[in-house]
Amino acid sequence: MTTLKVGDNAPEFKALDEQGNTVQLSDYKGKKLVIFFYPKASTPGCTAEACDLNDNFDRFQAQGYDILGVSADSAKRQSNFKNKYGFQYPLLADEDKAVINAFGVWGPKKFMGKEYDGIHRTTFIIDKNGIIEDVIAKVKTKAHAAQILDA
Repeated sequence: MTTLKVGDNAPEFKALDEQGNTVQLSDYKGKKLVIFFYPKASTPGCTAEACDLNDNFDRFQAQGYDILGVSADSAKRQSNFKNKYGFQYPLLADEDKAVINAFGVWGPKKFMGKEYDGIHRTTFIIDKNGIIEDVIAKVKTKAHAAQILDA
């Protein structure tokens, strides 16, 4: 799905988080970043994935990672999602899909026999210099932190 691969520069982006703050890739210069794209806030798979990352937040911090979640949900929906589960990281409300398209995770999907366009659940691990270290396309929603930290 995505054309980005290990060794590529992560695309520069600028978007608003759930609180209306501007977030951009350059904010993370000199830090490692886990940026995960998910289809829809508060759905079972997305909740399991986001909660697993949050439950392991201290482990990510100890290894020098920041975390950023992205979906096409509104800021209000993202805010409700974050507040309900107490996420310790920002969620981008990428309603115009600028970040989603920059990372190449929007495209045709199939679910229950229907085909439609949507976000492909994908995670990018970005190093301190903005280079993509890993692309995880087969996300295990209930054990995603282990896919990243224990790899």
